[in-house]
Amino acid sequence: MTTRIFQDWKRDISENKGKIFLSILFLIIALVLTLISGDYVDETRSISVPDLVLDHIPTINLSFIFVYGIAVVLFIFIVYALFYQPKKFHYSIGMLSLFLCIRSAFLILTHLKAPIGAINISSPGIFYILSYSNDLFFSGHAGIPFLGFLIYKNKKIKYFMLSASIILAITSLLMHVHYSIDVASSYFITYGVYKIGNRLFENLN
Repeated sequence: MTTRIFQDWKRDISENKGKIFLSILFLIIALVLTLISGDYVDETRSISVPDLVLDHIPTINLSFIFVYGIAVVLFIFIVYALFYQPKKFHYSIGMLSLFLCIRSAFLILTHLKAPIGAINISSPGIFYILSYSNDLFFSGHAGIPFLGFLIYKNKKIKYFMLSASIILAITSLLMHVHYSIDVASSYFITYGVYKIGNRLFENLN
């Protein structure tokens, strides 16, 4: 039984290897754009502004959840698609890549400094490369797991992603590393990414 499952998985990967290659190439481009936009917003002169929500909640250091929470989400996002939905692996990676590209564009257009009193995050290892202080609009911590909620149909994965999105959204606000508009808007923009992605990738499925 296990051998047959593995053979089916290999066949699905082989049949879609061209699409998978293109999706990984798209992901590499998206990561490069993320690095460029992150460097740009951190180097651009900007100011912090008041926030009605942040002004009325305490600042709490939840760095562990902020850093490792999104790491777990990304791991499950990719690994679940790879091993349990190999026929749609390229679709999941394409959606994630589109999300990162659109977020990079929004970052470049929005010049705001992190909120006053924001927790300084020290990301370990490889996470440090993608760690910026002014990559604010819109929130990837809320948006990426919400995207997972939208694209996956398995109930356990779906509601894990939704729960993670809510937890990471609250974490971002309590740490004052995002303005409330960054978090609130991420749900609307991510839904837009989902609809655009379905149009773009529907011919590939």
